[in-house]
Amino acid sequence: MAPNATSEVTGVLNENDAETIDGGLVKDITVHKKAEKRKLHIVWRNVIAFGYLHLAAVYGAWLLLTSARLYTVAFATFLYVISGLGITAGAHRLWAHRSYKAKLPLRIILAIFNTIAFQDCAMHWARDHRVHHKYSETDADPHNATRGFFFSHVGWLLCKKHPDVIAKGKQLDISDMLQDPVLAFQKKHYFILMPILCFILPTTIPVYCWGETWTNAWFVATLFRWTFILNVTWLVNSAAHKWGDKPYDKSINPSENPSVAAFAFGEGWHNYHHVFPWDYKTAELGNYRLNMTTAFIDFFAKVGWAYDLKSVSNEIIKKRVVRTGDGTHHTWGWGDKDQDKIEIDHATITHRKDE
Repeated sequence: MAPNATSEVTGVLNENDAETIDGGLVKDITVHKKAEKRKLHIVWRNVIAFGYLHLAAVYGAWLLLTSARLYTVAFATFLYVISGLGITAGAHRLWAHRSYKAKLPLRIILAIFNTIAFQDCAMHWARDHRVHHKYSETDADPHNATRGFFFSHVGWLLCKKHPDVIAKGKQLDISDMLQDPVLAFQKKHYFILMPILCFILPTTIPVYCWGETWTNAWFVATLFRWTFILNVTWLVNSAAHKWGDKPYDKSINPSENPSVAAFAFGEGWHNYHHVFPWDYKTAELGNYRLNMTTAFIDFFAKVGWAYDLKSVSNEIIKKRVVRTGDGTHHTWGWGDKDQDKIEIDHATITHRKDE
C-alpha cells in the first residue's frame, strides 16, 4: 500500500485499497518506477564541506590506528553507539514511525543522543523519513534509490531537493511531533546544542580528561566518529535499497542486508521494514542478533520508560511471506491516516501504560 497517489504514478495502491489481511494486493500491479530526468542543481557549499569532512575522516582513521590513545578510541566508539541510537531508537523508530512510545526521561536522552549525531534535528529527520516511506523511490523520495547508489547514499545532500520532495513534505501530517516539547526544544536551540554536543565536547573531553592531543581529539573522536555514523546511516538508504534478499516483498528495492544491520544497530532488515514500518523491531527477528536498537528499547520497556511497543503478528507475517511480495505497504508509521484497519486490529502491543 502506498501514498496518496495514483497507481499509474507509483505502481502501488492506496492502503485503503488493500485486498488482503497482510496489507497487500491479490495480484501484482507494479509499474516500474524511474526517476525523472532532470539537471541537478549542485550545492557547492555542501560539496566542499563533505569533501573536507571525508578527507579529515581518512586522516582521523590513520591517527586512530597509529597515535590516538586507547581512551580516545573507546570514547569515539561510545559516541558512535549513543549517537547511532539517537537516530535508530529516537528519530527513526520513535518519532518517524511511532512504533513505540517513550516517557519524558527517555525522550530527553534520545534527543541528546540525536543531537550528538548531527543529522539535522529529529523533527526534520523524521519528517523527511516519513516522506521517504510514503513515496519510496519516486521523485518525492528525498534519497530516491532509482537515481543510483551515489545519489541515495550522499548525492541527495549535495544538490537541491526535487520540488516533489518539498511539496509532499508540506502535505504530511507532523502534528504529533510539533506537540512534543522535547522536539520543540531541540529544534529551537539546535544550532546552540549541536555544536556543543557534536563538536566541542567530543574534542575537549579527551584533551582535558586524559591528556590527548588536540589533533587526535579533533580528527578521531570528532570528525572520524561523525563521518562514520553518517555513512552508516546513509548505507540504509543506499546499500539496503540495492543488495540483499526480499523475503517479504520481492517487488520493492529495499532488501534484507545483514552487513548494514550490523553497523546500523538493526536498521538493515529493510525489506521487512518497508513492508511493516510500524514494527518497533524493524525486523522479524526473535532475538537481538544484529539488532541492538531493539535490545535498547526492550531494556527501557522493562524499566517502564518505553511502552506500547508495536509488532506484527506471526499470522500477518506468514500470509505476506506466502504471497511473496504482491503488494507494498507505504506508510510512515503507526497512526498514518492511510494505515489499514485490519493491520491495526492485528497488531501486538506490549508494555501498555496503565490507564
